[in-house]
Amino acid sequence: MSIYDTLNKEQKEAVLRTDGPVLLLAGAGSGKTRVLTHRIAYLIDEMGVKPWNILAITFTNKAAGEMRDRVDRLVGFGADQVWVSTFHSSCVRILRRYIDRIGYDNGFTIYDADDQKTVMKAVIRRLNLDPKIYKERNFLSAVSSAKDELISVSEFERRAAGDYNRSLQARAYREYQETLRANNALDFDDIIVKTVELFRNCPEVLDSYQERFQYIMVDEYQDTNTAQFELVRLLAEKYRNLCVVGDDDQSIYKFRGANIRNILDFEKYFPEAAVIRLEQNYRSTQAILDAANAVIRNNTGRKEKTLWTGRMGGEKVRFRQFDSAYEEAEYIAEEIARKAVKKGMEYRDCAVLFRTNAQARLLEERMIMEGVPYNVVGGTNFYSRLEIKDILAYLKTVDSGRDDVAVRRIINVPRRGIGNATLEKAEEFARLRGIGLYSAFERVDEIEGLGRAAAKIRSFVELIRKFREARSRMTVAELIQLIIEQIGYEAYLQDYDDDGEDRIANVDELITKAVNYAKTHEEATLQEFLEEVALVADIDNVNDNDNRVLLMTLHSAKGLEFPCVYLAGLEDGLFPGYMAVNSDSIEDLEEERRLAYVGITRAKDELILTSARTRMIRGETQYNPVSRFVREIPPELLESGSAFGRKTADSRAASAFTDRRRDVSQGDSGARAARGSDGVADYRPKAIVRPKVTPRADKPFIAKGIGSLNQLAGISRGAVYKAPEALTYSVGDRVSHMKYGEGKVIKIDREERDYKVTVNFDKAGQKIMYASFAKLKRL
Repeated sequence: MSIYDTLNKEQKEAVLRTDGPVLLLAGAGSGKTRVLTHRIAYLIDEMGVKPWNILAITFTNKAAGEMRDRVDRLVGFGADQVWVSTFHSSCVRILRRYIDRIGYDNGFTIYDADDQKTVMKAVIRRLNLDPKIYKERNFLSAVSSAKDELISVSEFERRAAGDYNRSLQARAYREYQETLRANNALDFDDIIVKTVELFRNCPEVLDSYQERFQYIMVDEYQDTNTAQFELVRLLAEKYRNLCVVGDDDQSIYKFRGANIRNILDFEKYFPEAAVIRLEQNYRSTQAILDAANAVIRNNTGRKEKTLWTGRMGGEKVRFRQFDSAYEEAEYIAEEIARKAVKKGMEYRDCAVLFRTNAQARLLEERMIMEGVPYNVVGGTNFYSRLEIKDILAYLKTVDSGRDDVAVRRIINVPRRGIGNATLEKAEEFARLRGIGLYSAFERVDEIEGLGRAAAKIRSFVELIRKFREARSRMTVAELIQLIIEQIGYEAYLQDYDDDGEDRIANVDELITKAVNYAKTHEEATLQEFLEEVALVADIDNVNDNDNRVLLMTLHSAKGLEFPCVYLAGLEDGLFPGYMAVNSDSIEDLEEERRLAYVGITRAKDELILTSARTRMIRGETQYNPVSRFVREIPPELLESGSAFGRKTADSRAASAFTDRRRDVSQGDSGARAARGSDGVADYRPKAIVRPKVTPRADKPFIAKGIGSLNQLAGISRGAVYKAPEALTYSVGDRVSHMKYGEGKVIKIDREERDYKVTVNFDKAGQKIMYASFAKLKRL
């Protein structure tokens, strides 16, 4: 039997249609990666296409790696000559060879988000703008949006004429680009933009790549921006053998510049395109898919499709509403802990998804209290940590010395006593001569007025020269170790703050990364290593073998799947967000709905939706109705049973909610009367007025009567939470914890029901916990 006979009808059609443009509308879990890899195999094995004439583009290194592995297994000999990479990796590869045609040096540096902020802050200073009013992130957002749309500096300036704020952005855009150009640096957006510029200005280069890539496949096409669309259009223009795979229902990156029109209007740009729908889902149960279909069907700006699966039935989608976000987090953490203990479930089988990063705090605290191991995806990227950026800045300076941001970062790491006045003189010297900061350091004897600082700069230059001499005979890992030893970096980190040991461990991990990189890349250069780490995304750091619950935003969860998914914070005003609910444009609300669809379709076997009647946001308590996305799910698909095997208050609330939904669907007049102005029923319970309690300064606050209020409000389990009448420890005291050992109290915050205590434990690091649960003992 042929490997192509294992495909379903639509998948096989997509594989066999190799000539001309093809649009694959691939629903969630429909096996699109399988289709792409089999298509590559078919082109090589059956059509006789040379492997080097095929280009497959993905969005993340993780996805590219998975596709590469599958292609290698299917194709075997010659598979390594197929280009399988991300947009950015492909473009960097092209630019390394040809960027000198448009005025850059081929050894350019790639600036990450922190580097961009550093540059823009300097730009704001040079423009004499007040940084309290004009934030670098706003300017960077405007610049990034312009690049996504291929709007040049001069075009931006033309459009900004007569608008004061836009004119300031135009000035910042020009100054920012000139700084990057002087540093021979590109930011992430430039990597795509400069490749398009290269192709437009150098037709012979474009023609060579059009001949090279006669068959092009693009994954996650719904996430492309205008610049990426133009890049793909230029490459495919000659042979038009372009296969794009995507799902307009999963277009959720508008805030990053993604243009949903690229997929919705594909046939406009390629009228001869064949459109194939992949609707059979191989991931989720039919019950979950029915809920997903019901929600996304409310969007108007989409291509019609309905997911189905052979996995008929399955557990109903569970919905739980709680009195507060605290109880919501408590329920999720306790249920995961119970599943692990009683059902033997692996922690990695669960994910908790939410709309905003701020929701992670309560969930983290409850996971700690329940002893549930977890990871937060989208926290501080490994390569954005202070100690990692320090070492990478040294490596960048050793590699080229043209990156002023890197040079300035390390000039006083460790401390060398080179002050700002000295740096400003060196920078002025460099600016007047059109050279970089490090080049100015090399000519330190020509800079007037440096005094004793000149000797310190000479010492720094000599140190970099020593590292450059060692580079040719050392691996990247050995070079990192040499830098650490020569500058006394471990001692510097020990003195830097209380996290010295953790920071040193991170540096060790960077060395491990360098060793592994050398194993998989023969004759790898320092420049190639720096390029590799510059293109790593947060989701690429998710370890599939790490047995921990993943906490992540919905945007971070795209492309992943889990047996059990908790989708938290389903309230109008939070998800969908307040801005989307009140926007004049339907597109904003429809993107939020697509985000809900992505969240629902991450679940394979079990999906639990949760919401809270009250939630503290920006220091204010908000009372929000249940999300319209929950209300769009038919009541027969929602389960309203007990959470712990008995008819608890939260299950009664869920049952009442479902009953009301059923009444509405059957035309209940009372329910109709409860509908809001938008025609959507509002199922908020009557507000419960709590007595206002003002804690006395001379007496600890004790929450009284909470149990009875909880029962009235429908809180699960009716638990009573009381703050200790008096803490036996205070800030600065040494304490012990039964799990984390000994540590030092660094902060105590009094909250409504308890004291929140922050402790820096000697071995476990910093933890945040509530006093009534922590049972800390003063030493």
